Amino acid sequence: MPEPGVERQLPTDEAQDLLRLVRDIAQREIAPRAAEDEEAGRFPREIFKLLSESGLLGLPYDAEFGGGEQPYEVYLQVLEELAAARLTVGLGVSVHSLSCHALANFGTKQQRTEHLPDMLGGGLLGAYCLSEPASGSDAASLRTKAVREGDDWVLTGTKAWITHGGVADFYTVLARTGGEGAHGITAFLVPGDAAGLSAAVPEKKMGMKGSPTAQIHLDGVRVSGARRLGDEGQGFQIALSALDSGRLGIAACAVGVAQAALDAAVEYAKGRAQFGRPIADFQGLRFMLADMATQIEAGRALYLSAARLRDAGRPFSKQAAMAKLLCTDAAMKVTTDAVQVLGGYGYTADFPVERMMREAKVLQIVEGTNQIQRMVIARHLAGPERGRQ
Repeated sequence: MPEPGVERQLPTDEAQDLLRLVRDIAQREIAPRAAEDEEAGRFPREIFKLLSESGLLGLPYDAEFGGGEQPYEVYLQVLEELAAARLTVGLGVSVHSLSCHALANFGTKQQRTEHLPDMLGGGLLGAYCLSEPASGSDAASLRTKAVREGDDWVLTGTKAWITHGGVADFYTVLARTGGEGAHGITAFLVPGDAAGLSAAVPEKKMGMKGSPTAQIHLDGVRVSGARRLGDEGQGFQIALSALDSGRLGIAACAVGVAQAALDAAVEYAKGRAQFGRPIADFQGLRFMLADMATQIEAGRALYLSAARLRDAGRPFSKQAAMAKLLCTDAAMKVTTDAVQVLGGYGYTADFPVERMMREAKVLQIVEGTNQIQRMVIARHLAGPERGRQ
């Protein structure tokens, strides 16, 4: 059942069937169009609709509210499969799951009953709004404000680098309701068609051109008090909780891209002949392939280990940062080496590895740069930096 080179350890027969379904969709509906659609910058909304109808947009959430109630170790392997076919889709599912996290884990029973079924399986697509033009890595300094007016909140500000910006049906927005710093931030669930909400022209990126990334402008957006998620001032805690899980999603996507690049490199090396024999016979290239495969296996093992900690209800923040760091750095190295294996052909758009190399780069940046991951890991090891507030 797994593709050549990948031996999956899945906990149940149901999970085996789920991976078969995902692979069928990936191979039949996603991969054949990936290169053309990315080059044209086409957003695959119909694919997300299909994934929603197939029960694949809410896998890690409770069945009571329309989720798949799958352990994270299964959900992440689904992301890996989707990202291997097209990163725009795999990362999009990860971002959608991230945008559901605040409501699913901190919302009231009434909020979850009212909103989650449509978010998890009703065809809706979400976006997560934390970063701003002047606050990326320093998310606690965000400036978007939410002011109480009667029973409502009025949101004003600009969010930046928002995946699905302008196409999402709902936005999980972090805004300042109190004083400076992390303790003055609150989370809100904002409808995509809210009056005063608009998206800027999408960013022009080196990769993932089919995934819109845009600033979101909130110009006096009014939402009811019933759309505040968690307690007032709890937003930064909610955001960090979501990012720990989201980093594992990025790690899994990175492994998927790297695996796809390795598979393409191996296939090419076995079929390309020079000096009278396949280039896969040359030791220098064989060693490159061996190193690529080893990095991928190490990354997969690390993200799955972190996922199993999460599934067991144990702390996993350090391991999530480690997985995001290792897997995305490995994806950058593996995709770069895949281009080298293909030589001049690897540098052309006729083969997929140049696209994968461009896409891998963003994974070292999103949901906490890899420099931030190193800071997170170091704090777990040695405590906060001196002078840190």
